[in-house]
Amino acid sequence: MRVIENARLRAILRYGIPFVLIPALVALSAIVFEGQRYLIISLGIAVLALLLFMTGFEKRNIGSRRMVITAIMTALAVFGRFIPLFKPITAICVMTAIYLGAEAGFFCGSLSVLISNIWFGQGPWTPFQMLGFGLIGLIAGYLSRVLLRSNVLLLLYGVIAGVAYSFLMDVWTVLWYAGGFDWKLYTAALVSALPFTALYAVSNVVFLLILRKPVGNKLNRVKIKYGV
Repeated sequence: MRVIENARLRAILRYGIPFVLIPALVALSAIVFEGQRYLIISLGIAVLALLLFMTGFEKRNIGSRRMVITAIMTALAVFGRFIPLFKPITAICVMTAIYLGAEAGFFCGSLSVLISNIWFGQGPWTPFQMLGFGLIGLIAGYLSRVLLRSNVLLLLYGVIAGVAYSFLMDVWTVLWYAGGFDWKLYTAALVSALPFTALYAVSNVVFLLILRKPVGNKLNRVKIKYGV
């Protein structure tokens, strides 16, 4: 895998891609609901997620090894979306991020949505989902030291991630329904989605409890063995 060697460029892309470029594409997708343009935007986000992933590595062999491991975790996240009601996608993204890096967490979150939506259905909501799960992974990577030290904080992060994701997707709901943002409709959407938000937050806690040790220990061993 090619790596970005210029440290300054890496730093600019590392923060510019997830906090400027990708949100800009998601905002654009909110304007072009009609037609199939959201597919182009979703693919653009996927390309940017890969570029973001590349910014996290200074050595070619480390980047290639980490890509293989991250691809496996992404495949597990895709498979997890087929589980009814309780879905482990957030827990898998978080585990990927805290052991393999924030960029790997964003890649896992965003690409798992794009791939799994081949079955669940692509639509104007896909860019919002890619941004939501991507940021869940990215921020978990930034907080990895804290989350690894405290199971309580890790589980709390799972709850916050579930609520934040619901808040983001309700923005999409209002934009789709009203053709623009409306605070009253947004509040109504939040209230009506409370049971689903609660279920999602609880599922995050459950899967983080289940996956924390077995998946964490395996990723840690792989990380030490292969120097990633």
